Amino acid sequence: MSKIAGAVRRELVRVLRERYQTSAGEERKMLLEELVRLSGYHRKYAITVLNGRSRRLPATGGGRKRGRPCVYDEAVRQAIIVLWEASDRVCGKRLKAAFPLLVPALEAHGHLHLDTAIREKVLGASAASIDRLLKPARQVTTPRRKRLATALRKRVPVRTFSDWNDPLPGCMEADLVVHCGDTVAGRFVHT
Repeated sequence: MSKIAGAVRRELVRVLRERYQTSAGEERKMLLEELVRLSGYHRKYAITVLNGRSRRLPATGGGRKRGRPCVYDEAVRQAIIVLWEASDRVCGKRLKAAFPLLVPALEAHGHLHLDTAIREKVLGASAASIDRLLKPARQVTTPRRKRLATALRKRVPVRTFSDWNDPLPGCMEADLVVHCGDTVAGRFVHT
């Protein structure tokens, strides 16, 4: 049987997923084989889809978010952005090293007001976490490097090993250095 269309496949997965999650043993095996036959999915991917853990198809339950839970919320990210701007947008490692001096100074001058919980999270953040939290702000504020305009690149001559035709063979240019000390009297060397 040929593969079925995307909308029909999603509906089939939704219906089979509900039955698959409430069944056990031979019935699950039969449902899995039916999905593989009708959809053309690989068996392991079909198991993932039926368990509700696929990224492509929306899970209707049973799936869980992978990875570690978020430690730093939006308030921590905004505080780190303020500190990053105050330190002239340095990298995460240098910003982390500046936190013990920078946070109290900004708080003392009224530029930053942090709760104790947020303050502890900001001071406890690693350099990698700081860089990860600053990534969206960097994309907005840092312009992308542009290549030289095509017309300018065409005007700058670039020579390869076969392009050196001038001056013609037989001519020579040389720069000499005299190693004589303070005086040219006596013997000395030219290089």
